[in-house]
Amino acid sequence: MSDVIIIGAGPAGLTAAITCAKKRLNVLVIDEYFKPGGRLLGQLYEQPDGTWWNGLEESKKLYEEAVNLGVHFKLETPVTNIIKENDQWVVFTDKEIFKTNHLLLATGSAESHVPIPGWTLPGVMSVGAAQVMTNVHRVKPGKRGVIIGINVLSAAIAMELNLAGVEIACLTLPQQNIISNDLSNPKKVFESLLHVAHMAPSPFVKLGSKFMVNDFMKELGLTFYPNNGFKMWGIPIQLKKAVIEIYGEQEVEGVVIAQVNKDGEVIKGTEEKIEADFVCISGGLYPLVELAALAGCPFRYIEELGGYIPLHNEKMETPVEGLYVAGNITGIEGAKVAAAQGRLAGLTIANNFGKDIDEHDINSAIRTVKETRENAYIQFHPEIEKGREKVQEEYERYISSCSKQNETSLAL
Repeated sequence: MSDVIIIGAGPAGLTAAITCAKKRLNVLVIDEYFKPGGRLLGQLYEQPDGTWWNGLEESKKLYEEAVNLGVHFKLETPVTNIIKENDQWVVFTDKEIFKTNHLLLATGSAESHVPIPGWTLPGVMSVGAAQVMTNVHRVKPGKRGVIIGINVLSAAIAMELNLAGVEIACLTLPQQNIISNDLSNPKKVFESLLHVAHMAPSPFVKLGSKFMVNDFMKELGLTFYPNNGFKMWGIPIQLKKAVIEIYGEQEVEGVVIAQVNKDGEVIKGTEEKIEADFVCISGGLYPLVELAALAGCPFRYIEELGGYIPLHNEKMETPVEGLYVAGNITGIEGAKVAAAQGRLAGLTIANNFGKDIDEHDINSAIRTVKETRENAYIQFHPEIEKGREKVQEEYERYISSCSKQNETSLAL
């Protein structure tokens, strides 16, 4: 039996494991992937200070530190079920069964997908798959590709593929359908791009984004947005075009693209073909919360955080005793925020375990999470702080409701 079990070996899980191990807790980390690091593995970008953020190197450092502190790892080990039995968490895997009183879920996020005619052809993949192939396995997904879906994730990965010498013909919208929703709406996508304009190498794009302060200016900006798009890293970002088909006989040979109006509707007669040997589809990220559901944790849908979120407080505790969450399971953010949450969760677990933890250290860790969020280079959702406030309000409301129910039960 372990003092703490952490499911997920991404930045949140690894940092939490290190924090707990430093407090002399016996820690087990379980992950289904063959290598620790999670989404951190594929990240590679230049930071504002000119240094490079290399996810592979960061993962290696965290893993080695954890191992040196005595953390145990079970990789290539999918978790199949979680139950609570006699105040203990029982974690079932396809290899063994593990038990603990303190369980941290740091399961991260998964990619959403948008169906497009031809998307089952060999050579079509998620944008995250292309990132892992290139940055982790050092295998190019192809020579020339098209990325369907314009968002923070696809923009960042397009830059990484460009750095690896992979030609990206364009980033463009998916055709409007019942699933694509805002992903195919030029205005909505344009607004989301304003949050990554600082990443653009073009001073013109950076400067222009600062004037988009109200709806009128945004409408004006979209109206005069070039049909062939602005270029970032030499890649056209096409807000006024959408892919309506991926074509090819036995594999991807290209896409059919067409102009769209301001509402995302295809303008007939504007279709053209773009040759490509691979296509990436990017529908954004959503929190992986299935295990939290198995554990009986309550949820709320928080749009600003990317989907259904397990209720938790500022200390990363859920309403379920002995259950904690950290990282993208709590809302879609970057690796640095996830790591800060992991350290906070580790301190909270150690404190609840009975270790002598100064309350000042926990409060300081809470502030660090907020400061890391405020200074984040990449924001996946524009109103992330509003989403965090909603989670806290819902958590407090839930705890208050449970207290009133208990009082009523005792009165009866």
